[in-house]
Amino acid sequence: MNQYCLLAALAVVFGLVVSPLSFAAEAKTPKGPLNGSMKAIDGKEVDLSKYDGKVVLVVNTASKCGYTPQYSGLEKLYQDKKGDGLVVLGFPCNQFGSQEPGSEAEIAQFCTKNYGVTFPMFAKSDVNGPDQNDVYKYLTSETTDPKFAGKIRWNFEKFLIGRDGKVVARFPSRVAPDSTELTKAIDEQLAK
Repeated sequence: MNQYCLLAALAVVFGLVVSPLSFAAEAKTPKGPLNGSMKAIDGKEVDLSKYDGKVVLVVNTASKCGYTPQYSGLEKLYQDKKGDGLVVLGFPCNQFGSQEPGSEAEIAQFCTKNYGVTFPMFAKSDVNGPDQNDVYKYLTSETTDPKFAGKIRWNFEKFLIGRDGKVVARFPSRVAPDSTELTKAIDEQLAK
């Protein structure tokens, strides 16, 4: 007996009206991009619900990219606005031109030494393809994020998540952390 038949049988016994399809949909659709946990760059598990109620900027990063100097702007943005409720989350990825070849320890040291990064960084992972991490599965899926879905095209693409946990904007790599376009969107979310 498969799990859906068993659940349906239990529902009948307890007088509940349910559809096996509702169990499948619930099990497969995450409630938001910051659901569950992920490994931080130091190897510790981070419960992503700790960012509930925050304005979150999610960025896929790389240490050997033409956009790597954006680390400075991301750190400044984080320092300037974290008191208002902004958090920047960095996701190192080696999928674009092999521009993030190092280990987590090497990436962390590089970011700290060269850019003074203190915002949360996560373990190196894929943001596209079959091994895509769960945050990016949500962010790029037509089902869960139809407005801003689609493959990540390069390092330092940015997603902005409002306090309610919904994705409100997506910015290409060329949009700098100090650009009016990005800072205005962040300030609008922080004001909510």
